Amino acid sequence: MQRFARYLPVLDWGRTYSREALSNDLIAAVIVTIMLIPQSLAYALLAGLPPEAGIYASIVPIILYAIFGTSRALAVGPVAVVSLMTAVAVGQVAEQGTMGYAAAALTLALLSGAILALMGVFRLGFLANFLSHPVIAGFITASGVLIAASQLKHILGVDAEGHTLVEIVLSLGRHLGDIDPATLAIGVAATAFLFWVRKGLKPLLRKLGLSPRLADVATKAGPVAAVAVTTLAVWGLGLADRGLAIVGEVPQSLPPLTMPALTTDLLGALFVPALLISIIGFVESISVAQTLAAKKRQRIDPNQELIGLGAANLGAAFTGGYPVTGGFARSVVNFDAGAETPAAGAYTAIGLAIAAVALTPLVYYLPRATLAATIIVAVLSLVDFSILKKTWAYSKADFFAVSATILLTLGLGVEVGVSAGVLLSIALHLYKTSRPHVAEVGLVPGTQHFRNIHRHRVETDERLLTLRVDESLYFVNARFLEEMILNRVAGNEALRHIVLMCSAVNEIDYSALERLEGINRRLGELGIGFHLSEVKGPVMDRLKTTHFLDELNGQVFLSQYDAWRCLATNPAVRNAAE
Repeated sequence: MQRFARYLPVLDWGRTYSREALSNDLIAAVIVTIMLIPQSLAYALLAGLPPEAGIYASIVPIILYAIFGTSRALAVGPVAVVSLMTAVAVGQVAEQGTMGYAAAALTLALLSGAILALMGVFRLGFLANFLSHPVIAGFITASGVLIAASQLKHILGVDAEGHTLVEIVLSLGRHLGDIDPATLAIGVAATAFLFWVRKGLKPLLRKLGLSPRLADVATKAGPVAAVAVTTLAVWGLGLADRGLAIVGEVPQSLPPLTMPALTTDLLGALFVPALLISIIGFVESISVAQTLAAKKRQRIDPNQELIGLGAANLGAAFTGGYPVTGGFARSVVNFDAGAETPAAGAYTAIGLAIAAVALTPLVYYLPRATLAATIIVAVLSLVDFSILKKTWAYSKADFFAVSATILLTLGLGVEVGVSAGVLLSIALHLYKTSRPHVAEVGLVPGTQHFRNIHRHRVETDERLLTLRVDESLYFVNARFLEEMILNRVAGNEALRHIVLMCSAVNEIDYSALERLEGINRRLGELGIGFHLSEVKGPVMDRLKTTHFLDELNGQVFLSQYDAWRCLATNPAVRNAAE
């Protein structure tokens, strides 16, 4: 049972499912369902798909994640960034509004699900670590701006297009004379109302004496109120007959069984976008899941999360959906509403299934401007330009990576932006590790501790040089260390011993080993002993399989203090300012 529970977490939490958990999960499901109905419709339109695709993508995927996922609060379904990436990817292979477009979206979900599931099976969750948090924050911020800009055409009631900020702004500028007053009025009113609901409704209801739980539910129902009021207004005033864009007919049905298109050309064209969507979706999902789990001291298994998200996307591919992931806003709502287990997601799916069968006729007159307002308010909460100020103050390299990601995403589109983000994250890591921090250390008087000579008052010996390497040694930084040592030796006639303090070295790869062998030979030719100290057990085990230790012209010391006692002959106190 434990072996099965590892791959089917439902067997773990399901065994201890209680009546209290059922009650809390049902309450959370009601709140999240209310929130998801308008949001799912809106995100489907953002992806360029019929509105029902958003509902379909929120039913079976949620159930599959509840079975295979490890987070007890993560709410899976369509999210803004993935919806935009879907629109960009599918728009390159099919025309929006055609059967080919919907089929390509299914194929994208299939590829994304397969990639995620395979990564989980082969335990490749660590690959997400190569995408740095500042770069992700920059990409999400730029995507939020791009998504909000792309929805302005629905607020204004004009036909604009473009996948970059420049294209969107220029297109909107060319159509300013075509603004529809009725659409503009509804769009602006809905946007203002939703912003007020997010910030001001809950405090107002609390002042009026409403309980925190009811005030929270009413706040989450704000988008539903906007949908209801604007739909009634369009129906009552006959605005649809005057050309105002509405959702129109939405099929009354449960998610249909669908078959993704599997042509070689389509699979080849969508593979890279599917890979990028998988990476971004997983990083966003795991970040939310781990944050919420930490608040209840629960554990998240990243590799099992990959399988859970993979299953959810495969489910979307065969039930009329498109790529999904764990959403930040809905997951926080789910958590705050008291969700105890993933069953809350399954109950949400049931609620959405009921809505798909019984409530879809009610959204016939729903103006697209209202859905655009829902998207704008949701995504602008993701925009955080403060990351630029924070990275500038802390790390100029991170600031450059974030700035480049934001500018490339806004200027060239989301695919270029996320691709650049991945490459910049890897390049940034390689740059930082290619120039590791190497400190010359001396003995703190009266102790056995060694510290940087430029920061502390320490004892040193002109005949002895001790260098502490604060990074593992591998092919990228091995030459840097070699050049540093040889430059330090040049012109120093008094130097007789060099000790490489390896307390922070967790690994030495073969390229670095060859560099160490070269350093040993050069120092031996100069009559300088080359020594190691504080070498970790696993590193020493690897070195013992080579001839390096046999050829070393110095010694390997258990501690740096042992090396000091053996090699220092004329110590003198040195102040940090010297």
